[in-house]
Amino acid sequence: MQHFKTLSSYLDYLGLPRPEHPLLSVFNSKGDGYLPCPRESSTPITNDCYSISFKKYVEGNLNYGRTKYDFTNGALIFISPRQVLQWDNSVVFERKGFSINFHEDFLKGTEIAQQIKKYGFFSYSTNEALHLSPKEEKQIETIVNNIEVEYQNNQDAFSKEIIIAQLDTLLKYANRFYERQFLNRKEISNDLLDQFNQYISKYFESGQLQENGIPSIEQIADKISVSQRYLSDTLKKETGKTTTEHLHLHLMDEAKNILLQPNKSIAEVAYELGFEYPPYFSRLFKKKEGLSPTEYRDKFKLN
Repeated sequence: MQHFKTLSSYLDYLGLPRPEHPLLSVFNSKGDGYLPCPRESSTPITNDCYSISFKKYVEGNLNYGRTKYDFTNGALIFISPRQVLQWDNSVVFERKGFSINFHEDFLKGTEIAQQIKKYGFFSYSTNEALHLSPKEEKQIETIVNNIEVEYQNNQDAFSKEIIIAQLDTLLKYANRFYERQFLNRKEISNDLLDQFNQYISKYFESGQLQENGIPSIEQIADKISVSQRYLSDTLKKETGKTTTEHLHLHLMDEAKNILLQPNKSIAEVAYELGFEYPPYFSRLFKKKEGLSPTEYRDKFKLN
């Protein structure tokens, strides 16, 4: 897999113009302007850059991580360093929109360098992209125009600080708009929860828990075709619990059933549930249920 350490080498690969700044590039179509069109296809590649782009009309399949997305509407897409990218000549990029690419070193020494790692949408797959309303689109365009002005001007001691501030504002708006998207897509949220519960139930019933151990969150997300971060964020917004917490609920319910079998030791129960270390199972059970496995078993006997 080819990896690009510099912004310039990445843009060269795409066939795009060299950046005005070694760590930052801004392409923005306004009026009758058009974005440069990247190469028609690519094998899997990675780079050390963040990308924020808005495409109004795109067709075809674009791979981002392990997920394919059929673009039928405009979307604001966020890509983090070292994410795997791939596309083929079936992808048609509409040449209106904007694309901001910046090397991770551009943020070094700033508050946003740490804050940007907390934005979950940089870990989302493209099929979880942010879809903007016309009003939201105009708000984002205003910020991008401000960034472009500073980018195109003769840069001085204030330029980077101003651009960083505008990027920070853009990301805060994106975070707000994602919150709105989660709220407005409750059907999808409910469907994800249903898919999650169905997968866990089948996993337990088929004996995979004993055979393969506790499934990872990444494995669950992959099976229901979403990214790990998007699944957790969606369930958190919908239910107040993360994916891990939902998985623990299933495990504890199963544990209660097995604990009622008196011929099994606590260690045997733990191993049957896929726990490698029985003490960890006991600690988790007590944390979730307020009783140790032994205390739970004794309490049931008394009843």
